[in-house]
Amino acid sequence: MPEDDRVAVKTYVPRYQKERWREHADELEMSQSEFVRTMVQAGRSEFEIPATSGGETGESAAPTDAGSDEEFADRILAVLDRQGPLGWDDLVDALIDDVEAELDATIQRLQDENLIRYSGRTGGYVLTNDE
Repeated sequence: MPEDDRVAVKTYVPRYQKERWREHADELEMSQSEFVRTMVQAGRSEFEIPATSGGETGESAAPTDAGSDEEFADRILAVLDRQGPLGWDDLVDALIDDVEAELDATIQRLQDENLIRYSGRTGGYVLTNDE
């Protein structure tokens, strides 16, 4: 495949994150696709904002059931690739471990961003904007 052939990359992020990225992309006069691509490349190498391509679209639509099924299928494939053959119970345990690790990391990030906090009074996590 020639290097300049384009292929789609899809990801799902929380709505507030997409809005932040959209606002930043607008400030830079970029499409959301250009912005995400540029930020990923910036994280991997020296940062340089390319000239806008004008009219590029490629933003993905909201997740669908099929998209969620594919995301779950990707998780299963990743676990099997990492751990090798697994029976049902071991596969369930591995998937739960992945979800727990992801949950822990995401909760930490949300706390770092001051979007949630743990409330001993309510016995759980609360949004900081509800205070």
